[in-house]
Amino acid sequence: MARKKLKVLSALDTAKTQYYHFKAIIVAGMGLFTDAYDLFSITLITKMIGRVYYDDRARNRQYVTPPVIVSALVAVALLGTAIGQVVFGRLGDLKGRRRVYGLALLLMVFGSLGSGFSICIKRTCVLLSLGLFRFLLGLGIGGDYPLSSTIMSEFANKKTRGSFIAAVFSMQGFGILASATVTIVVSSIFRHAPGAKEKQHTAAAADFAWRLILMLGSVPAALTYYWRMMMPETARYLPTYLTLFFFDLDF
Repeated sequence: MARKKLKVLSALDTAKTQYYHFKAIIVAGMGLFTDAYDLFSITLITKMIGRVYYDDRARNRQYVTPPVIVSALVAVALLGTAIGQVVFGRLGDLKGRRRVYGLALLLMVFGSLGSGFSICIKRTCVLLSLGLFRFLLGLGIGGDYPLSSTIMSEFANKKTRGSFIAAVFSMQGFGILASATVTIVVSSIFRHAPGAKEKQHTAAAADFAWRLILMLGSVPAALTYYWRMMMPETARYLPTYLTLFFFDLDF
């Protein structure tokens, strides 16, 4: 058995770059793309939240979300990310990369959708609900970080491993760009809608827009989940000839 494992690992290290390597880059990279979109989009929508829930004309702070609220919404997601890296990283070693990575992606989908559905009557309720779902989203993002890099490193051969991992993490930049682009496009659509200059319409549009922007983060996460479930467990986690047999069938 030990010799079989060594042969499998040696075959993986010396394997030529093939189509499945690039497929693994896309799947793992889309996870980090979604991470960046979800983490950075919150700072872009705080003006919209202020437009809806902070109309304090008496203090000349009309439509301004307090910095402490902005910081809290950012920090709670980062806290979840830190915890998620430890928890999901360990679970990935115990239960397998494929299963745990799928769980992290589902948590990201749930967190993104929940953030958009933070519907309450009072401002405090909305912000608390948003903070809760941002924390859950952060847990999923934290699980994606170690598992994406691990999956890519275990699929890659020795010669291209560093380049492939760098390609995966470069998707974060595209995720940040996407969050800004989506925010601009959505804001532009509502800005040019009929009756956009009316005060009541503007508040309602802003309330819908920030929810839509956050919920769109669930789309790449859901697609990544589907693609990841179509891939086998990494051969380095299950280094047997049977794993390579199914690996060849899937790709």
